[in-house]
Amino acid sequence: METADKAEEPIYTRSPKVAGTVNWGTATVVGVFAGMLYGGGKEAAASVSKDAEVMLKLGSTPDKREQYRLMRDAMEKRFIRVTRGSIIGGVRLGVFTAAFYGLQNLLAEKRGVHDVFNIAGAGSATAATFGLILPGSLKWRARNVALGAALGAAVCFPLGWLHLKLVEKANEGSLAASRDMDQREGARSGVGAAIDRLEGNLSK
Repeated sequence: METADKAEEPIYTRSPKVAGTVNWGTATVVGVFAGMLYGGGKEAAASVSKDAEVMLKLGSTPDKREQYRLMRDAMEKRFIRVTRGSIIGGVRLGVFTAAFYGLQNLLAEKRGVHDVFNIAGAGSATAATFGLILPGSLKWRARNVALGAALGAAVCFPLGWLHLKLVEKANEGSLAASRDMDQREGARSGVGAAIDRLEGNLSK
């Protein structure tokens, strides 16, 4: 009975990954860290003018305790701004990257092929979605959706074509290297077989 039950259990198999697609998790992690660097750097650059104002206040304040308090407040506020900018930038770019590559891999899986139309479609849909969630009136959001869809497709189409060409060139190089390695291994095995035959003749 147990064997019959085990035989009746359905076997779930994962569909094979389409060649040329990007790993969703790796791309999302890279997007999060890139967004954190961009957001933190942007806030750090914006803090330069505020640091200049603090320096002017320090020059006009003779009290050492007051100077120390101003410096401490300025450093705390700068740290909070940079941290907040890093978190917001990482979340925004991470979500955008996750949605873009998730849609791209989904289209490749449904269509059974990974081409430039998957990349352009994913870019258009992701940009349109982010245009929809931006604050504003319904008319403003509709305009953002149309503009995001057109801009996403226009930007991702040439970039996707370039990406696929680079992947194709890399695959050709790896195939050539593997063929060269196979030829070397075949030559080595031929030399080894000749040595074995020679040793057998000498032993006779």
